[in-house]
Amino acid sequence: MSNASANAPKILLVKLSSLGDVLHNLPIVWDLRARLPNAQIDWVVEEAYVHLLEPLLSKDGFRGIDRIIPLGLRRWKKSIFKINSWKQFFAFKKELQAKTYDVLIETQGLLKSALVCALANKSKDAQVIGLANATKFSGYEPLARAFYTESVQVPKQCHAVDRSRWLTCAAFDWPVMNRSTTPHFYPENFVANLANTHFAGIQKPYVLFFHSTARDAKRWPNESWVALGNVLAKEGYQVVLPWGNPAEKQVSEELALQIAGALVPKRFSIAQAFGLIAGAALTVGVDTGLTHLAAVLGKATVEIYCDSPTWKTEGYWSKQIRNTGDMGKSPSASEVIDASLELLHQA
Repeated sequence: MSNASANAPKILLVKLSSLGDVLHNLPIVWDLRARLPNAQIDWVVEEAYVHLLEPLLSKDGFRGIDRIIPLGLRRWKKSIFKINSWKQFFAFKKELQAKTYDVLIETQGLLKSALVCALANKSKDAQVIGLANATKFSGYEPLARAFYTESVQVPKQCHAVDRSRWLTCAAFDWPVMNRSTTPHFYPENFVANLANTHFAGIQKPYVLFFHSTARDAKRWPNESWVALGNVLAKEGYQVVLPWGNPAEKQVSEELALQIAGALVPKRFSIAQAFGLIAGAALTVGVDTGLTHLAAVLGKATVEIYCDSPTWKTEGYWSKQIRNTGDMGKSPSASEVIDASLELLHQA
């Protein structure tokens, strides 16, 4: 890499999905900017998660992500034989190849993300950095290593944030960052100025319950949600039960019938979730993306772990976060109630 490139390298970050994974990758943007303020930083992400990156776009007085490159892979796969899908793919390829990159950091460890790196234009001595090994309870495809110039070994028990920082430090031969270097996610002024999203029927103060998750084993028992909800209702909080699909809506409605004053809102987008979370007195949720969004925004959050390890995604960067339960150790209702009341009473 030339001296000019070393001081202002063109960097491509590849983290395609999903919601929580993208959020836990955000700190490396701040890490890179702290040491390479003049770098070009672009990010390829699945189109559904572009809203997560937009608050970090470079603008007057702030350097963050210079270019977000949306990928419609999930949508294209559903209509792979349609001409329009291929037109969109070639448009994506053209946008991706508009820059020539010196460093590509692929933090997902999957073949699809490694192929994005292969597709990108690279300088003569470009580095393509990726994972050399799987971490426990995370997806990993060893074939992806064939597309890297350097495969980085990480601990098998490695927090999602720490793993991304580990790879970034390896790319630039920096000392590995430990947790004393607090990760940053979103600009403070962005978080402070989040407009509260208005939903019909929601009354302040309210508490969000994110009870749904992609895997049933990660769910917390309905009776525990009801016990928690009624305690909070007696404290004067309205319980709001969001949902993402018809099955989740049905669960929300069943819980709402058993919690005094509870509300099942209309379905909302990721963009609207920022404001809804910002306006909540507290968010309580299982190990799922929207719970992690509340945590990275620094809002009062109780994370519930039932069938996933706490060490993998726990919020460790804020006194406003309480982590309950662990792999195979679903927390009791009383444990989550105590954690919730503690956060609400210290506000």
